[in-house]
Amino acid sequence: MLLAIDVGNTNAKFALFDGKDMRARWRIATDDRRTADEYAVWLDQLMRIEGHARGDVDAVIISTVVPRALHNLRLLSHKYFGVEALIAGRDPVSWGIALKVDEPQAVGADRAVNAISAQALEPGKDKLVISFGTATTLDHIDPDGAYMGGIIAPGVNLSLEALVAAAAKLPRIAIEAPATPSVIGRTTESQMLIGVYWGYVSMMEGLIGRMKAEIGKPLTVIATGGLATLFQEQAHLFDRIDPDLTLNGLMHLHAQRGAA
Repeated sequence: MLLAIDVGNTNAKFALFDGKDMRARWRIATDDRRTADEYAVWLDQLMRIEGHARGDVDAVIISTVVPRALHNLRLLSHKYFGVEALIAGRDPVSWGIALKVDEPQAVGADRAVNAISAQALEPGKDKLVISFGTATTLDHIDPDGAYMGGIIAPGVNLSLEALVAAAAKLPRIAIEAPATPSVIGRTTESQMLIGVYWGYVSMMEGLIGRMKAEIGKPLTVIATGGLATLFQEQAHLFDRIDPDLTLNGLMHLHAQRGAA
């Protein structure tokens, strides 16, 4: 089985694949100080709960936007699974797609892996991948699977944290869809929630509209990331929501590498 590991700025996601089938998935808060031993204890317990053992894993692939986390994850693979991890975007695991931007070396691993996954889902079509994470990114993938560039905006939680940090009297609130469609709040908390949620919906409507107008062709809009489901009621924004887009992209990347 393949253990796919995707390390973002906020969370690290782990998934077990049997061929193309995802058998289990887990997440843990990203901490670049976490040791290989700590990862192993945590994973061992979760794998047992799902009916798997460390011996079931015969391959590991890692994608990370947190370079300092990589050493301990490679050590985890070597020490506890007995395999050398493949690192997405590094030889011999090249992306296999064109990065048609001015600084291809600066494209985040998660965005490249999402492009690979989106191409597997919608080959031959223009795609717009929106990833709701620490940052919110919007990426254009052409019909051949090439990464054409995109947008980086502050993430939903990051925006809320900045608001609370800068205004002493504003309380911390949990981000969720407002209970009513009204955009006139009657309490401080409801006003904050409206501002963040509907402000974000409006930003998505504007950015998606501008990208569609600039590209000038029909786009399949795919949402992913931990907060994608927060906007699932806004059906007009996305054609599909795939929370596992990045992990599936790692599976496809590993399969391509194996076939090469």
